[in-house]
Amino acid sequence: MSFTVAIIGRANVGKSTLFNKLVGRRLALVHDTPGVTRDRREAEGSLGPLTFTVIDTAGIETGDSSKESLESRMAAQTLAAVADADVCVLMFDAREGIVTADEIVAALLRKANKPVILVANKCEARFSQAGEAWSLGFGEPIQISAEHNIGFADLIEALTPFAEKAETAAAEDEANKPLRLAIVGRPNVGKSSLFNYLLGSERALTGPEAGITRDAIAARWQAEGREILLHDTAGLRKKARAAGHTLEEMSIGSTLDAVRFADCVVVVIDALQAFEKQDLTIADLIEREGRAIVFAINKYDLAPQRAGLILKMREKLDQSLPQLAGAPLIATSATTGEGVDRLLPAVLAADKAWNTRVPTATLNRFLEEALARHPTPAISGRRVKIRYMTQPKSRPPTFALFGNQLKSLPESYLRYLTKGLRKTFHLEGTPLRVHLRGGKNPYAKD
Repeated sequence: MSFTVAIIGRANVGKSTLFNKLVGRRLALVHDTPGVTRDRREAEGSLGPLTFTVIDTAGIETGDSSKESLESRMAAQTLAAVADADVCVLMFDAREGIVTADEIVAALLRKANKPVILVANKCEARFSQAGEAWSLGFGEPIQISAEHNIGFADLIEALTPFAEKAETAAAEDEANKPLRLAIVGRPNVGKSSLFNYLLGSERALTGPEAGITRDAIAARWQAEGREILLHDTAGLRKKARAAGHTLEEMSIGSTLDAVRFADCVVVVIDALQAFEKQDLTIADLIEREGRAIVFAINKYDLAPQRAGLILKMREKLDQSLPQLAGAPLIATSATTGEGVDRLLPAVLAADKAWNTRVPTATLNRFLEEALARHPTPAISGRRVKIRYMTQPKSRPPTFALFGNQLKSLPESYLRYLTKGLRKTFHLEGTPLRVHLRGGKNPYAKD
């Protein structure tokens, strides 16, 4: 969930210049003539790790106040933008200092009762009139130069609490929605039996014959105060075996749709034939789709040698699919109910990991410690430089590394960081994504 920033101020203080910088392209006309912007303009913007909606507004004039006047209509557009915003950036010209028009705009914002960040623009030289800026009632101004990219680190810091608030609201909104859970696996591993046991009724047809389920079946399930939309699916066979069988190909398509729809996927594994090639192919597919994952080792009651079996399966999983290392493995029997009560807590934990957001400051403390323990390698005599790390999104947790020569970073080092992220922030049961990005560190001092 994004948040909305409205850039407010009198005419010709640099609002459109800042707008263009935030959206990354020249959308708004910029000229020394006051009043170039008349309509509000809205676009998606970003600043460092933050993404948001930004609104450019007309400068509020103090001339003709009649309702029919152009100035009044422009002011109405600006006030509408204030109403839509989560936070307003009030800009003034640092070269001219605070003038009457700035005080009028500040009074309008106080009446709107919206959070305000005070920004002194055109601070190519240090601003020396901070004292008079306090008179506007919004604290000490952030000193920037929108034209020369000065002071944006402080603006990032001021906007970060609004990004975190939006993320928290989005997480709470998602928590109120049903958890979408799909049960997948090879044919005849007990998916429909597990589906029925969880629901407490014979909702899906079961039997010893492989391939009874042909279409994904959905049912609502209430468990531990959480509503869950549970999907039983057709067994996934190898493509070569399904090729030419139209009905089976359609069944596989239905299963894949259920996986893409899901938040979390339970992969059912036959304890008597565990982690065959098709099991690993299915798990890899789910990881590539970016879904949380839990393994149910079904028919565990029929396993002839149960001692140490789960440990051996854990070792095979972590070796065969290191990108899913640590994913929950639950020994179950859909026939007797053994272990099924431990399945839901594992699903909820995996879903929590899938939705995890780590604050930027916490991430960069982790990065600092990781670099100290194991520095990056040198390429052609020059060490790869990782400057900082952010998490642009969750579902699944996705991290971005910023620095120099990052494309030369070995896969082994990325695995080292990924393993550390998973262990430090308890991200078992979810895929992780790490993207490499070049560019300047916005947190560096100007």
